Amino acid sequence: MKILVIGSGGREHALVWKISQSPKVNQLFCAPGSAAIGELAQCVAVNPEQIEKLADLAEKEKIDLTVVGPELPLTLGIADLFEEKGLKIFGPNRAAAQLEGSKAFAKEILKDSGIPTASFGTFTDAASAKRYVAKNPAPCVVKADGLAAGKGVLICTDHEQAEAAIDDILVRHAFGQAGEKVVIEEFLDGEEASFMVLTDGDHVLPLASSQDHKRVFDNDEGPNTGGMGAYSPAPVVTSAMHQRILHEILKPLLSGLKNEGIRYRGVIYVGLMITKSGPKVLEFNARFGDPECQPIMMRLKSDLVPLLEATIDGKLNQVQEVQAEWYEDPAVCVVLSARGYPGLYDKGHEIRGLDKLRHWEKGFVFHAGTTKENGRWLTSGGRVLGVTARGSDIGNAVTNAYAAVSQISWDGMHYRKDIARRAILRN
Repeated sequence: MKILVIGSGGREHALVWKISQSPKVNQLFCAPGSAAIGELAQCVAVNPEQIEKLADLAEKEKIDLTVVGPELPLTLGIADLFEEKGLKIFGPNRAAAQLEGSKAFAKEILKDSGIPTASFGTFTDAASAKRYVAKNPAPCVVKADGLAAGKGVLICTDHEQAEAAIDDILVRHAFGQAGEKVVIEEFLDGEEASFMVLTDGDHVLPLASSQDHKRVFDNDEGPNTGGMGAYSPAPVVTSAMHQRILHEILKPLLSGLKNEGIRYRGVIYVGLMITKSGPKVLEFNARFGDPECQPIMMRLKSDLVPLLEATIDGKLNQVQEVQAEWYEDPAVCVVLSARGYPGLYDKGHEIRGLDKLRHWEKGFVFHAGTTKENGRWLTSGGRVLGVTARGSDIGNAVTNAYAAVSQISWDGMHYRKDIARRAILRN
């Protein structure tokens, strides 16, 4: 098979790394990819939003399967375009991708389907939004409606902060078009978890549970980021909770989408708050989470490619053929970021120590934002590396990951030192 992966970040590096191990694959492309991804796949200089050019590339190279990494091409309708051209693609169509592309759309689906979530209001003008805030108790969560690279969610501890967040989004347009509408939610108390499934629109195949760390600093302090680390499995998702998520959230979600005339094929990422009363939905993503994808791919024992094909072909119910097997070993990903992230950040710093981890047996270093010049690795993004390790238990995986982190350095390198702390405390 010839496979094309779209994207260039840590998630895509993890997908390419896993897909490259498949005996079914004899040629692997990535667009646009990166220098690190180029060690595993042939990179082609086409950006994710250039969906017509990506379709031309798939036709020219006779690609058997295209796998979409980031959300933007999905919301632009890449799956619709590929299907019109008879090209096989893994990822939901434009209508289905609204689950991530519009938080207001997602909340309405949740409400109409009776799925547990935070109470909310949706607004396009600041005055109405502020009146809603004044009528409801703090804290609250103010969200830009559209895609904001994981940074459009603002947790506000009082009404003053909430009003400032509303002004940032609706008046000062801090998130551009993504902030033409805001969703204001009640603050949910509990423990977050990420639950991803493959679905063909009728059936679901759960992937391993995971937990992300969104805040930039230890102890969940500071602004939200795209994710500062993740681990799998998430102990908070017990077997009983697993079943509740499937029956109280995913089953009615697929039914609700069908009622809207939408058949969803691809990954559904459910961001959850596990509260005292049970699981409640915080958000949906229409693609693999980043950095959750990294530890999940490291724990996946099965060949990923047949699972992707079964999703597209509507055969996920044939579990004997597509059963996902997992390594028992937990996995932990520690994200190394640039100084200033998630705000303005430095670029172009030389990364030292990667050569020491080239043949690392306990894990792999996924590149999220790097370039290579004259044999030297340089930083080129906010999130730079995802150092991912397996271990005999969660504590051992954490030890292995941070031992590798200690080998890496650059000017301004930042990382959280408490990744998987909740999981360790539960053991």
